[in-house]
Formats: sequence, C-alpha cells, structure tokens
Amino acid sequence: MTSSWIDIKTADGTFGGYLAVPPAGPNSGKGPGIVLIQEIFGVNGHIREVADQYALDGYVVLAPDLFWRAGHRTDLGYSGDDFGKGIALMQGMDFGKAVGDLTATVAALRARPEVTGKVASLGYCMGGLLSFLAAANSGVDAAVSYYGGGTDGQLAQAPNVKCPIIFHFAEKDGYIPMTAVDAVRTAFKGHKDAAVYTYADVDHGFNCWGRSMYDQHAAALARGRTLEFLSRTI
Repeated sequence: MTSSWIDIKTADGTFGGYLAVPPAGPNSGKGPGIVLIQEIFGVNGHIREVADQYALDGYVVLAPDLFWRAGHRTDLGYSGDDFGKGIALMQGMDFGKAVGDLTATVAALRARPEVTGKVASLGYCMGGLLSFLAAANSGVDAAVSYYGGGTDGQLAQAPNVKCPIIFHFAEKDGYIPMTAVDAVRTAFKGHKDAAVYTYADVDHGFNCWGRSMYDQHAAALARGRTLEFLSRTI
C-alpha cells in the first residue's frame, strides 16, 4: 500500500488527512472508501497503522485530522501528559464542526480517483461516537463504531441513521456502562440493518495494540465482523 497526507477543504479552512491506498496492481490500487475516525490521541501512529491495515484489505482509507483547529497533526501517546492533552483537546472540540469536517472528508474521499465503491465511516472511542454522528449527518453508506463513549446521550439522532451500522462495546468498559449499551441496542431495535456486539472480559480500547487493555481475541473477532460487514455494505 501507499500513504500520504492530503488537504481537505472546508468553508472555514483547510486541514489534513492521512490517506492509505491499496497496493497497486492490474486489479488493485482502488476500492471502496473508509473514513477512519481518530481517538482523542489524534491521527497517531496507531491510527495510521489501522489505516494501512484496511488499505491492505483493499479499502481506500482517509483519516482526517479532527483536532486541526487546535493544532495540526496531533500525535499523542496513551499515558501521562499525553492522556491529559487528549482529554483537553476532546473537551475543547466543537462536535458540530467536527461532523462538518467529516462531511467534507466523505466528499473528498468520494472524489478520489482510487475510490470505486461506496464510503463507510469507522471510528474508535471519540471516533466511535463521531462515526455514529457521521451516519446520521454526513452521508456515509455504512458505519462502524467501536466503544463510542457518549453515544447513548445522542440517541435522538438514531432515527436519522438510514445506512447499515454496527457497534462494538466492551463488557467491562470503565467509561461506558452496559446500561448505555442497552440504550443503544434499544434505539436501533427497529433498524433494518444494525447490530450491537459486546465482548466479555475486555475493557475500553481493546482494539489498540499500543495499550495495556489490548485483547487480541476480541480485536480479531471485532475486526472479522467489521470486515464481513464492510464487504457486504460497501
């Protein structure tokens, strides 16, 4: 695969996005699109590696730098001062503008010559919430949300989600109680193509191999379900 940073234009400025493209070949180098949405740590090494991972699966992946108004290309670790910086950046972010940035990212990705199919959103933690909000507002064709904290507080937007959507939650999440997960499940009970998956004995962030809560079995199962979902929806 190949990767680069590209510019994404909005009405109030230009920000960057990390673009990962499938390996070139007679029948490759192109594919459906994924807008990959960061955690509070920015488009850091892990998010870029996840983008590369999905590019190797044949998807054209664009990870927008959503903290750009506070400083370009935030790249934080998971402990100490970096964790506090990430929390502060999230708290200072205008989520309405972030959704607008995602709408611009979706449009930029659709316009890429490498994108030959539909476009999905896929996000983790803060990005999991934003993937749900993108499904409600940004015109994606499918959405995947990993342990999106605060999703239960935004369920008034659930009726706006017309595309297929899946959610992944950890059953021992220290930030998201199972009552919140149940609320999401109830809100999407009547949706024609929605699923809520939970993973026993794992904590928030189980997909991130750079964190102590990483769980290979849960991460692999969730990724397999995500790939199956994406293969049939985009």
